[in-house]
Amino acid sequence: MATATTVRPSAAPRPQQKAHRLGSPLRRSQRIAGYLFVLPTFALFLGFVLWPILRTTYLSLTRWGGFGSPRFIGLDNYSRMLGDPVARRAMIVTLALTAVTTVLLTFLGLLTAVLVNVVWKHVGVLVRTILFIPGIVSFVVSGVLWKLIYDPNIGTLNQVLGAIGLDSLQHPWLADSRTVLPAIIVVTVWGGLGFTMLIFFAGLQGIDPSLYEAAAVDGANTVQQFWNITVPSLRVVTGLVISLGLLNGFKAFDIIYVMTGGGPNHGSEVLGTYLYSLAFGSTSGSIPQLGYASAFSVVTMILCTIAVIAQLWLTRRADR
Repeated sequence: MATATTVRPSAAPRPQQKAHRLGSPLRRSQRIAGYLFVLPTFALFLGFVLWPILRTTYLSLTRWGGFGSPRFIGLDNYSRMLGDPVARRAMIVTLALTAVTTVLLTFLGLLTAVLVNVVWKHVGVLVRTILFIPGIVSFVVSGVLWKLIYDPNIGTLNQVLGAIGLDSLQHPWLADSRTVLPAIIVVTVWGGLGFTMLIFFAGLQGIDPSLYEAAAVDGANTVQQFWNITVPSLRVVTGLVISLGLLNGFKAFDIIYVMTGGGPNHGSEVLGTYLYSLAFGSTSGSIPQLGYASAFSVVTMILCTIAVIAQLWLTRRADR
């Protein structure tokens, strides 16, 4: 006798109960506690980051000398910037300084890191310490120190050149528009080389030694190992170094202001020093132009943002 079996339709899956009920007192208290934890940081962000950016952007659209009410003039400051020969000079110098220092710091930082890691292994700590010392010195102190070294009368550089018979090379390094920028680049690279070297050195420590052992077994020489193992393995680190070089170049100010103040004849004028002279008046007693200076701040911020986006793009591309 066949037994009729009744197939009961399977019960429809019950909607999964929400893991957390938003209306429960416990979750509400947790959310409130989370908001309270975030609130101080959010308030600091609003007060010291977002509000200054918005205020500076608004002032860049006005004519204002620091007294009275700003007068809205639209994009006149930006169009004035395009026709300002000193602004164009500052932009060119900024881009040149950024490009040269970034390339030199990347190349020399990688080279010194490899030498410390391979060639100078037994004295690596001493070499790293010597190279890193300039990095812990304030840029203001470095600027004053090198300003004395470059001094045409009492400077060490000209005295050394004279002592070794190279009197013809003695030069007023910071007073000539042809040599002032290379002189500043030397100081910038001198101050940043130690930090860059340490970043590359940390990256070298993360490379698997078995890769080099396998390459040596296959007959690869030192140069081939460097190009085929070391360089590809340091892509992320190289992207970080390049992005830091771009950011530091675009916001260069202190060391140039201390050494030359942007001179001579705007030969070392960068966006930072020109912005400062516009905002607070130059040494010649010019009237502050806070509205025009704000336009330079916005342009500098945009350049730094582009550098950060480039750094993120390079990092993600290297991770693929």
